[in-house]
Amino acid sequence: MMSPLNEYDEAIWNSVGIFCGTDEAGRGPLAGDVYAAAVILDPHDPIEELNDSKKLTEKKREKLYTEIIERAENYCIAKATIDEIEEINILNAAMLAMKRAVIGLGQPVNLVLVDGNRVPPHIPYECRSVVKGDGLSASIAAASILAKVTRDRYMVEIAERYPQYGFEKHKGYGTKLHREMLLKYGPCEIHRPSFLKKILK
Repeated sequence: MMSPLNEYDEAIWNSVGIFCGTDEAGRGPLAGDVYAAAVILDPHDPIEELNDSKKLTEKKREKLYTEIIERAENYCIAKATIDEIEEINILNAAMLAMKRAVIGLGQPVNLVLVDGNRVPPHIPYECRSVVKGDGLSASIAAASILAKVTRDRYMVEIAERYPQYGFEKHKGYGTKLHREMLLKYGPCEIHRPSFLKKILK
């Protein structure tokens, strides 16, 4: 029996043909780049356990990450940097990362499903926003998993360079531990200055 997320995608596939889902990870953290992914799934090889990455355990996300990489028709993972976040704000940086992921697929699509209530500008394909799409569409869910796992791995690498902040635990989000370490050590080069104004008064 096909999952509701795959049924959702099958209906779109039957309607428009080739399409991709895109989503971002890392809009909320106080540190690090924002990541995004775009995924074209194989309609004849559905991945049944896909869901919103936030509803999955880390172990489950890692397993599905590998499965998506192996079984997707195409995928691309992209990012926008801390400098870009500071220059154009986090919302626009997240949109830029999603645009880069879609363009990075290197193939045209008939439709781009975008998680959320707005679509990135300047994508040369028809786009459709899907509120809470990572819990509705298998393609968006797959993109959310690729973006989330990639960003989490990046933050674990960052933690080796800056062990005092505990990035491997909180992935840059504004947890109690992270805020305490910020007040103790001050920010480092991968913190987002515009996100720290209320903490470092």
